[in-house]
Amino acid sequence: MEFDLIVIGAGPGGYTAAIRAAQLGLKTAIVEKGKTLGGTCLNVGCIPSKALLSSSELFYGARKHFGSHGISADGLSMDVGAMMKRKDGVVRKMARGIDFLMNKNGIERVAGLGRIAGPNEVEVTSDAGQQCLKAKRILIATGSRVAGLPCLEFDGETVLSSDDAVALGQAPVSMVVIGAGAIGLELGSVWARLGTAVTVVEFLPRIASAFDEDITQALQKLLQRQGLKFHLGTGVESAERTEGGVRLIAAKSDEKVVLEAEKVLVAVGRKPNTEGLGAAEAGVELDERGCIKTDAGWQTSVPGIYAIGDVVAGPMLAHKAEQEAVAAVERMAGQPGSVNYDAIPWVIYTAPEVAAVGLTEAGAKANGHETAVGVFPFQANGRAVAGGHADGLAKVIADKASGRVLGAQILSAHASELIAEAVLLMELGGSAEALARTIHAHPTMSEGLREAAHAATGESLHI
Repeated sequence: MEFDLIVIGAGPGGYTAAIRAAQLGLKTAIVEKGKTLGGTCLNVGCIPSKALLSSSELFYGARKHFGSHGISADGLSMDVGAMMKRKDGVVRKMARGIDFLMNKNGIERVAGLGRIAGPNEVEVTSDAGQQCLKAKRILIATGSRVAGLPCLEFDGETVLSSDDAVALGQAPVSMVVIGAGAIGLELGSVWARLGTAVTVVEFLPRIASAFDEDITQALQKLLQRQGLKFHLGTGVESAERTEGGVRLIAAKSDEKVVLEAEKVLVAVGRKPNTEGLGAAEAGVELDERGCIKTDAGWQTSVPGIYAIGDVVAGPMLAHKAEQEAVAAVERMAGQPGSVNYDAIPWVIYTAPEVAAVGLTEAGAKANGHETAVGVFPFQANGRAVAGGHADGLAKVIADKASGRVLGAQILSAHASELIAEAVLLMELGGSAEALARTIHAHPTMSEGLREAAHAATGESLHI
């Protein structure tokens, strides 16, 4: 069986690439070893974690905040099993949607483990045996997997990966989360809201280090108010199993910190899925981190073999993989596909959420920009106060000479949605003044970003 394109991996990057290729008239096959399409993001990552965040946030809000609205929620309880059942239903529904799109676009779905046998050949191994597929081009979109720690082997019971932490049958009494990035903070929040005593250990001196310090300090205070505890600048050195779970020995400066918990969630990052793929054997070059090297058109060192998403350099984000998928396939079809890596949003889906795009204030200064920075607290935003979402702030970073927006950061409810305005503005090369003079509906949370732009221009209105 011969194709114009074979995509290996059916996560957000892989299935998006297959759809776009089919739209452009390429005879396309997609190879996936998992039982369902959607990859880590849909099955054990982005989607299930957001379902659990939504459920746990409703429960926490009912317990802590409904009273201020005059709503009585006495005798409230959480059925973790029902919460997990709902999460599984969300995943199934979205997976069926991807199946529909494959069929709609005439994409050949091949179940099994794909391995590159040559520049134009993919060998697929499944329970039914082996088959060989031929194609003019191969696109590697195999994603990433959780990274671990040498002293803590995942067992799925006591030492958990993020895959395990979205499938627990009940809320643990206590949990240590190692890593204060998006995954650690999100899943730590889920279980803390349900009554688990959560302690977060982070090697760096602050949480969520991709954001500016004023944002992360505010986020940490809000998370502490929700019950999370933090040990920053702390590295785990050893671990031992106990009758009740795990005892960790960590180092903070010259001090030793002993932590005990029923569960430990290791959330120290992810690594690219390139092992067993046959890529290196086919001559595809990898970098020191195991990522696949590509040129400006996402082609590897072997003509006809391409790679996108978590297996190549850059942030391991589903939306980055999707954009690369579209651009890479368009390049294959002779179109000018491109990705603006300066306008990729980042989000942590805590409550409140934190989102950013472009350069941080520190990064802008390090790049030689003289900056104009505007900050607006949501305490001064009518919609935020009325809705009980007044914690947080919006921040705009602009080049002082040109006014062009270099970056934006938002700590607030719905920050993941609000950041899209800043992304679009940066995609179009817009200025802080343009944002400030754009009419926003009143009252809305989005006015907070506009007010931050006003502050960046030196013309604050409501602060």
